[in-house]
Amino acid sequence: MLPATFDPGIASLLAQSVDAALVVDADNTVVLANPMAQALLGHAGDSLLGLDIHQLLVCPLPHAGPPAQASCVARLAGNHHAIGMRCSDGSRLSAALSISPLRLQDGHYHVIHIRDISEYREQQERMQQLSLVMDKSDNAIFISTPERRVVYINRGFTRLMGYPLDEMFGHIPSEMLSGPHTDPGLDRAIAGVVGSGDSLNTEVLLYARDGRPVWVSAAVNPVHGDDGKLIALVSVLTDITHTKMHQVLHHKVLNAMVRELPVAEVMNLICLEIERISPELVTSVVAVDNSGELKPLAAPSLPAHILQSLQGLPMGPRAGACGTAAWRGRPVHTADISEYSVLSDYHRYLLEQGIKSCWSNPIKSSNGRVLGTLSFYSRQMRSADEFHQRLVDTCLHLCALVMERELTNERVHQLAFYDTLTGLPNRVMFSAKAEQILVSAIQMNTQAAVLFINLDRFKRINDAQGHAAGDGVLRDIAARLVDELPGMNLIGRQAGDEFVIILPHSSTELAGSVAERLLMAIAQPVSAGVMTVHPSASIGVAMFPGDGWDIEHLLRHADMAMNQAKNEGGDRFRFYSREMDRVAQERVSLETAMREALATGQFHLHYQPQVGGDGNALYGVEALLRWDHPELGPIAPMRFIPVAEECGIIRELSLWVLEHACAQMARWRRDGVQVPRVSVNMSALNFRDGQLASQIQQTLARHQLSADDLTLEITESVMLDPDPEVLDNIEAIYVMGVRLSLDDFGTGYSSLSHLHRLPIYELKLDQSFVHDIESSAIARTLISSVLRIGESLGMKVVAEGVETPSQRDFLIEQGFPVLQGFLFSEPLAADALAAWWQAGSA
Repeated sequence: MLPATFDPGIASLLAQSVDAALVVDADNTVVLANPMAQALLGHAGDSLLGLDIHQLLVCPLPHAGPPAQASCVARLAGNHHAIGMRCSDGSRLSAALSISPLRLQDGHYHVIHIRDISEYREQQERMQQLSLVMDKSDNAIFISTPERRVVYINRGFTRLMGYPLDEMFGHIPSEMLSGPHTDPGLDRAIAGVVGSGDSLNTEVLLYARDGRPVWVSAAVNPVHGDDGKLIALVSVLTDITHTKMHQVLHHKVLNAMVRELPVAEVMNLICLEIERISPELVTSVVAVDNSGELKPLAAPSLPAHILQSLQGLPMGPRAGACGTAAWRGRPVHTADISEYSVLSDYHRYLLEQGIKSCWSNPIKSSNGRVLGTLSFYSRQMRSADEFHQRLVDTCLHLCALVMERELTNERVHQLAFYDTLTGLPNRVMFSAKAEQILVSAIQMNTQAAVLFINLDRFKRINDAQGHAAGDGVLRDIAARLVDELPGMNLIGRQAGDEFVIILPHSSTELAGSVAERLLMAIAQPVSAGVMTVHPSASIGVAMFPGDGWDIEHLLRHADMAMNQAKNEGGDRFRFYSREMDRVAQERVSLETAMREALATGQFHLHYQPQVGGDGNALYGVEALLRWDHPELGPIAPMRFIPVAEECGIIRELSLWVLEHACAQMARWRRDGVQVPRVSVNMSALNFRDGQLASQIQQTLARHQLSADDLTLEITESVMLDPDPEVLDNIEAIYVMGVRLSLDDFGTGYSSLSHLHRLPIYELKLDQSFVHDIESSAIARTLISSVLRIGESLGMKVVAEGVETPSQRDFLIEQGFPVLQGFLFSEPLAADALAAWWQAGSA
């Protein structure tokens, strides 16, 4: 109830107020409540009157008796306060109180104006919660006005981009975050969001406060009011720098690799991309070659002389951080290169450029081999941070990929174009480079020389010491050729023990001088397995353009000249002549004619008697192959046998001779002609055939002959052949009972140990010794020595080429058991041999 003296005007004014209002007296008792207060607090009529104000207020001050109560309202007076209030139903609301003192005649009062701020407080709490959540987000979030000016950023934005709110507030984000490589269409895209109301999702390169490039995935979302009007833009930025860095680098590097750019160019691209992503860095890439020496590849932001100071340095602690990282196989961090323990020229140059720290990382292949280094340099004393580590991890992988691919390409190129044993260009590469030299010679109107080199008797090194020893000799010879012919001369390996050389701008005289020099270099002793050999070579020379206009013809002509040198005994050189070409053509024609002769039956056999030491009894006959060409007439064996051996026809010819000689022996036996045995010459190629022993056995059985009826004559090359098939055949033939005769004994390099171990039945003294009996005491001594060797080994010795009575008499005097030669009979056809036998036995 209002006091009687309470001003009715004030009561009427409060009753009309749009705000809730209460009046309390000095005892904090409610003496007036306007209708708005009654409605707000849920009290009907006068139910609020007489209540202690503290029953309505959630007072911020403690309630401790009248003095405190009085001071509570008094202390709240004169200010706006947010405070909780209790409603009649027990609920609470948040209210903003404005308390003003009121002095009347009967005492002191306070007028309390109340405004409900519950909804505002709830919104405020939600905003605080939202702000806390946004600050906890790893994403960068900012809110801007429809005019795109920033009004809010979260802590994630500050962490990512480096800007606090006071620097961003009121600014358009693109003005602060764009840089030299930001998409210029970004502003248009965001303007489209403002105009259309649609969201925008894009990837864009922005720049942080410190200039660091940051790739972000940006989502820009418009916020509209209830009336549909745009009220704000909420933007969320997600850091995708590592992913994008990985993506961009991979795309550019792989694209460069597809285009097969040089490795230095690809490394330069990687360095530039790193420096674009991280402008505070300077980058270099250095390779390590097979000998462990450094080979600079790229450093686009460093002066050329700095990187070149590393060229050829062996990796190690004295080759800068790059060489040390390669040597150790792990990263080297140098926060202050001026304090580096060994200050190289490389580091001094870096200091001159203002570079103070370096971080070098080894580039490794998939199998762990160090291929090179990737180095980051900074003009500040600093260590690499997490971002740099991620950048390194990505780029090391790409550098290794590029370098391994380059090594693979080099290896493929090496295998395709270079000889794996000697490292010299192979036939394909030599021919390609030689053609270029010939083109240059044509343009300059100069001569050139092509040399074809073949080692003499190289097969014997392989046979005696094995292929590994032979390979070592070839490598040594190749090295000697390279040492003798530096510079513009081109050296290649054709095949086996054949080398080829082209001498640009060479006269005939110079070519001859070079050939002489090469023969001397090749002739120097060289180790072959456990022995030292004195190699020699045959060299053929063809001159451009006189002997041919292309490398194919020049090589063929030089090859012919080489063969001529070899036929003359080797260890010499010969120039090509047209006569050699004619001879070569004849050999090709001879091979063709020989194959036809074998198919059409142009070959036949003659037989030369072998007689006992008394010159009377028939010991046996040697089957000798003869060829009567229908147009050319008789062709001497010395012409066609070497060709048959070269082209491989000799194998078929040997089997043909074996078959026809055995067939003739069978006919003689049926006709009563008592020929004790027939000797057949067998090629070394036949002894490498695993079927030879069974072929001989079948031939003897087919013609009903015994093993004792047949002797096989072999050369020293068969005896020395290391092929297991050869030894197996020799053993099988011996077990069969067929005799083996060693032909042309004394002209080669027969080993007595081989004679002792192998089942050789007889030795055939070469006719060159017999020919010199009358004129050479040395020949006579050698003949006696051979006989004694044969006797000591239990072998029968046959002397060939006996033509004079004095030769016969000497051989009989020495005790030779078997003689053969024109003195007794020339080779005879089968019928003539039968007649000769009958005449001798009559």
